[in-house]
Amino acid sequence: MMPAVSLALDYSGFKTLLLAAALPPAPMLLLAAWGGWRLKRGRRWGGWMLGLALALAWLSATEAAGELLSRATGAPAALSRAQVDALQGRRDGAVLVLGGGAHRHLPEYDAGAPKRLTAERLAYGVWLARHTGWPLAFAGGIGWTAMELSQPEAEIVARVAAEDYGLPLRWAESRSRDTRENAANSLPMLAAAGVKQVLLVTDDGHMRRAVRAFERMAGPLGIGIVPAPVGLRDDALTRFDDWCPSAEGFARVRNIVYETLAWWAGR
Repeated sequence: MMPAVSLALDYSGFKTLLLAAALPPAPMLLLAAWGGWRLKRGRRWGGWMLGLALALAWLSATEAAGELLSRATGAPAALSRAQVDALQGRRDGAVLVLGGGAHRHLPEYDAGAPKRLTAERLAYGVWLARHTGWPLAFAGGIGWTAMELSQPEAEIVARVAAEDYGLPLRWAESRSRDTRENAANSLPMLAAAGVKQVLLVTDDGHMRRAVRAFERMAGPLGIGIVPAPVGLRDDALTRFDDWCPSAEGFARVRNIVYETLAWWAGR
């Protein structure tokens, strides 16, 4: 058993290092350092490189850049209220929320708690479950880079769903470490319970990758996948503050860049 654990640690460490170098703001800082070095030594394009790095650093923390990236990567449309209402009365569906990270422990709760992405996904999943009458499921274990967790994400979310929302999970898949394992572990469980249609809840940046993984598994099981994205914006391009740095803008840009890299890597 020890070699397998060692391999997982090696992979997670490599992935963490690679992401730290690839995600904003690291590329902009590296470009700025290179431009500054060239400028100091009188090399060509040093000033332009430094200016470009500063402009990209500014944009990478804005809601506008996040919205443009979301559109460029093909974010799915939100479910309309009419589409949700049309699902009422069916008895072969389920709402499946995908995990997006959890805190091992928060002192104010004296317990683990969902991170922001997971909390947003769970809130929308609960809303969908209540409006369709479908049971709620969650998929998420301890991710490859979540080495600080001692408890699977699904266990933390199961407690929050029951205690805070009053809606216990019908199914909690707690062994998966990434999106492909979410699909491989949760869909057979749902199929065995007679589920024929799944409302798949995750954020807009992650949805394209999630649908690819789930549709590959769902077809042979006779399950239809309906994307139910959360985190979409009606408009994030027209106000002045859309183009100003913010914590929300930085988080959205960083998430979409991460999801694009994961899409290209086939994860």
